[in-house]
Amino acid sequence: MGIASITSSLAPLVVLACPVGMGAMMWMMMKGDRRGRREDRQTPDRQPQPASVELLREEHRRLGEQIERLESRHGADS
Repeated sequence: MGIASITSSLAPLVVLACPVGMGAMMWMMMKGDRRGRREDRQTPDRQPQPASVELLREEHRRLGEQIERLESRHGADS
């Protein structure tokens, strides 16, 4: 067995190494993603509750007041 025969027999393995490795990584990532989704389904109380309209309006009012304070303070500094 010469070096040429070893090289020619290893060439297909080298060509297949990248696609096989990529496929293995994709499979592992999908497997991990499914496990995370399953855990989310098992613990529904951990899901954040949507904010009510009243809470959003209160936050909007509070942020508006803060913006006015900052703008008036910035205007006074100029």
